[in-house]
Amino acid sequence: MTTDPNRVLAYLARERPSLELSTVDLCFVAALHLRANVTSTSSFQEDQLVDVFEEVVRVLEPTGEPQGKRASAAIRRLREQRLLARVDGAGVVRAGEFALTRLAAAIVEFFLEEESLTRETLAVLMRTLLTSLADIAAAAASAQTPEDWRLGVATPLRVIIGDLAGGVERRQRGFDLHQVELQKEIGALLGAEWFGAIERSQALLETTSATLRELNQVLMKDTQEAHARLQDVLDRAAAVEPGEVDDGAREGIAEAESAVKEAGDQLDRIAAWGSARQRAWSDHYQYVHRYLRDVVRLDPSRMLTQRLRDQLTGKSGRPFALTIAAAPAIRLLRPLVTPPEERPPVRRPRKEREAEPAVVAALDAQAVLTEKVRAALSEGASTLRDVTDRLTSNLPESERFLAAGRVAETVAALCRPDAGAERPWVPLSAGIAIEEWSVPGSGKGSAA
Repeated sequence: MTTDPNRVLAYLARERPSLELSTVDLCFVAALHLRANVTSTSSFQEDQLVDVFEEVVRVLEPTGEPQGKRASAAIRRLREQRLLARVDGAGVVRAGEFALTRLAAAIVEFFLEEESLTRETLAVLMRTLLTSLADIAAAAASAQTPEDWRLGVATPLRVIIGDLAGGVERRQRGFDLHQVELQKEIGALLGAEWFGAIERSQALLETTSATLRELNQVLMKDTQEAHARLQDVLDRAAAVEPGEVDDGAREGIAEAESAVKEAGDQLDRIAAWGSARQRAWSDHYQYVHRYLRDVVRLDPSRMLTQRLRDQLTGKSGRPFALTIAAAPAIRLLRPLVTPPEERPPVRRPRKEREAEPAVVAALDAQAVLTEKVRAALSEGASTLRDVTDRLTSNLPESERFLAAGRVAETVAALCRPDAGAERPWVPLSAGIAIEEWSVPGSGKGSAA
């Protein structure tokens, strides 16, 4: 069966199922269910169904006369609503043989059987579930063929674990119904006995709170262990290398992994139920205790409550109203200071981040430097120091070192220096020292 909500709703809309059970029909189904349990029979002949229906009518309507047509109509209604199913293959040749469906059994069990979750039933179910998971984990450890994974892991997880988890969830729903009845009982006690119902209400609250704490502890401990064993199965499935098994075994492993995830989801729902019910009951517990403390104990004879009720309904002769006393304003002993006006935020005027491109002439820096060196030589500079001082004195200190090297390279290109054995180092400004050359002004001598 698919779990897609849209497909499920479409299927139900197409089939148009409906349930319309009167008291007589419900008692008829319950009587069949009880007789099947007592006599250990799985099906009924048609005359047996008529006899059971007549007994039910005699109990519910002592003055009425049961009729065979009425029994036939009841059997037809139950068959149309899928509560009775014909299990023989004779058709219209002879009288039929009928059995109750799963839907009929579920309806009767809801009204007749009280399967409330207790610590004992939960412990037995969870212990059985853990034992089954241990067997499944052992089967997964020794599985080799597709049938081993399918029959030893996937099928037990879906059938055995699903039934056990379904049993826990069914008893959880029974416990929820018991909680509703318990809340109604506490409300009835407080409405009937008032002050005398305090001890009884507190005892019911304490008993239920203790039961919920015990159930939650068992669920937390056992579900963690169950998840650990499911993880063992997943680890075993993941440890199988693709080359170790064929495609059939790989399909069996994938089916087992899917079954493990479904079982894990069921365990998560079971554990979440315990936490949610404990929180809800804690809120109800605090609400009832606050009501007992603030209302019942303060007004044990209900005199204040009755007087307030009479005032609200106007039976006391004077209408209920709220009186408000006019209090003077508080006197301020210091002068009132008006807050300053808010200053507008500081904003910077917008400007264009990108300037328009401009056409400029290309500049050859080396050609400019060559002309400057040639001019310095023609003006009478006779040493490299003189030329360098003239061309770098106006430059920043961070640029003088690089400029001095370029000047020396240009001087060497324009003149032939005199390569003497000793070339002294002379200082320049900004902590720079260079080798001293002698250069002719006309460009024909040699540098020393």
